[in-house]
Amino acid sequence: MNKINNPLVAQVFGNYPSLIRQKLMRLRQLILDTASEYKLASTLEETLKWGEPSYLVKTGSTIRIDWKSARPEQYAMYFHCQTSLVDTFKQLYADKLTFEGNRAIIFHQDDEVAIDEVRHCILLALTYHDRKHLPMLGA
Repeated sequence: MNKINNPLVAQVFGNYPSLIRQKLMRLRQLILDTASEYKLASTLEETLKWGEPSYLVKTGSTIRIDWKSARPEQYAMYFHCQTSLVDTFKQLYADKLTFEGNRAIIFHQDDEVAIDEVRHCILLALTYHDRKHLPMLGA
C-alpha cells in the first residue's frame, strides 16, 4: 500500500473508524494503481477537497472518497456532478454498483467491491477531459 505523503490527507484517513479506513484505503490504492497502469501517476495529485481525500489529474475529473457519520455503514467514491460520469457508470454497471444521484458510487461496509467495474469507473474519471466528447465516454 502506497504511503500517504500529504500529512493533511493522512490525518483525515487516521480519523476514520478502523474498518472504514481499511475500505477507503483499498479504494485509494485502486485509484493509485489505475493511475499508474495508465501512465497518469506522475501527474496524480492527492489532496483534500471539502475535507475529503481527493485525486486529480489534468486529463480528468476529480475523484473524492469519504465516509459520513450520518450513514456509518456506508462509504463512497464521489465524482463531479456536472459531468456525465455517473450517468455513464449507471448505464454500464447498474447491476453491479450502487449509486447516489449523479455524484457517487456508494459502498456498504459489508459489500465486496466489484474491482474491475470500479477500476473502469476510475479510469473514465481520470481521463474524462479526453473522453467527454465521446458517446458513453468511449466506454
